[in-house]
Amino acid sequence: MKSGHGEETNAVRGLELLWGLGERPNRGRRPAFTLEQIVRTAVGIADAQGLAAVSMRRIAERLGCTTMSLYRYVPGKAELLDLMTDAVMGEVPPADAAPGDWRTRLELSARADWGLYHRHPWILRLPAGRPALGPHGFAWYESVLRVLTATGLPPAALVHVFDTVDAYVRGAARDALDAAAVERHSGLTDEQWWAARAHFWDAVFVPARYPMVASLRAAGALHHPRDRGFEFGLRLVLDSIGTFVRNQANGRDETPKRYETPCPQCGNPIPRPASTGRPRTYCSDACRQRAYRARRPRPA
Repeated sequence: MKSGHGEETNAVRGLELLWGLGERPNRGRRPAFTLEQIVRTAVGIADAQGLAAVSMRRIAERLGCTTMSLYRYVPGKAELLDLMTDAVMGEVPPADAAPGDWRTRLELSARADWGLYHRHPWILRLPAGRPALGPHGFAWYESVLRVLTATGLPPAALVHVFDTVDAYVRGAARDALDAAAVERHSGLTDEQWWAARAHFWDAVFVPARYPMVASLRAAGALHHPRDRGFEFGLRLVLDSIGTFVRNQANGRDETPKRYETPCPQCGNPIPRPASTGRPRTYCSDACRQRAYRARRPRPA
């Protein structure tokens, strides 16, 4: 069984590299390149050929050095990927530096992320839940959170809103980039692919069995540019967040009612007790008294 100490050591070293801490390599002759050049070279390879093409050997060939010399700077590929990710995150402008209200700034930030993913598609192949924890990524995160504080939402809801927008942009970008990759590798556009399958609509598809699909196809709604779909989805997400923010400001409780227990006397929801209180059977004392009187036997 592995102890995990090696991974912990590399994680510490990776954080030191990200934040410019620790000692720089000083053994032997001074090389003709820097850590920044190593990272930028790796980014260039990933942009052109994908993450699978990134290796110490390939980077060493580009820089004209030995593979082992690179390990004086970076302990391994995992740390290199963190450095690459944080380096390109520096391209995203701070969300709170833009003019406008919170929605305008959040929309600009989402578009900036969309552009970043299209310039560096390999970012979407890395796990979003385990960020690089670098200075550029944290500066971006901080700036978006500052924008969202203008909504007046409580801390937990504020983070959920951030996660919702981030997940939408990442998902939409991944779908668009996957479609572009399929088109590039197959040599067929979406229009050409569908044209080659016209037989499906002419001889296989039964409109009476799928009337909704048939009506949407007749209206030309089934096929549209993917960037237009991103615009529609982003507007829908931002509209939903705006409604949620207004409801919170107006004091409306958005907790789902399906988990509330109805009062057996009047049917209204029973208020949840404090964590240390006893569960309530009725919504009010009046309902409890009415239920008590209903259970009492009537005099003959």
